[in-house]
Amino acid sequence: MAKSTGFGPKKAYLILYNAASAVAWATILGRVAVVLGWKGAPFVPLVVDNFARITQTFAIMEVVHALTGVVPAPVFTTAMQVASRLFLMWAVCFPFPQLNVNIFYSTMLCAWSLTEVMRYSYFALKQINAVPAWLHWLRYSAFLVLYPVGISSEVAMTLAAMWGPAADLASWYPMALTAVLAAYGPGSAILYAHMLKQRRRYLGTGKPAQKKKQ
Repeated sequence: MAKSTGFGPKKAYLILYNAASAVAWATILGRVAVVLGWKGAPFVPLVVDNFARITQTFAIMEVVHALTGVVPAPVFTTAMQVASRLFLMWAVCFPFPQLNVNIFYSTMLCAWSLTEVMRYSYFALKQINAVPAWLHWLRYSAFLVLYPVGISSEVAMTLAAMWGPAADLASWYPMALTAVLAAYGPGSAILYAHMLKQRRRYLGTGKPAQKKKQ
């Protein structure tokens, strides 16, 4: 009965987790969009910085879910995605808040939040088999644009820190940022290839309703 109605403990948890995450990212998206259009990029971090950092940090649960089998997601690619976001939030944006006034901080959050609103909404609705066709298509297509925008913004933020205030924090910090940035090329290729594979898998037949696995 729980499996058919979607009200078992596992599904109830996943609905709650994904719905709450979708709302949190929708809040970030709304704040960024309003402030960006009303006041401009320099004012975005004033209304979203701490909330965005906390929201993204909770994504550690994604790795926990993958490790424990709560969701059938690959651990390696999940950990890569979460780690890159946490790196930006805690190793770039947090120690160097002066960098967050530039447009790349805003475009980064826009790309992240659009992606996450669609993704978490998709997985919340999937628990009750209520994913509309348009959301299914967006879930496996929007990354074609949003991923390059997000990655470009992340690289721009890291370069701004590396060429700017990083050395003031510690002499080794620019080298650490350089090392992480060097991993962005192969890491991005792996993640993008994974998403392309997922897109072919879930959109290839044109029958999303028949797809059963995440």
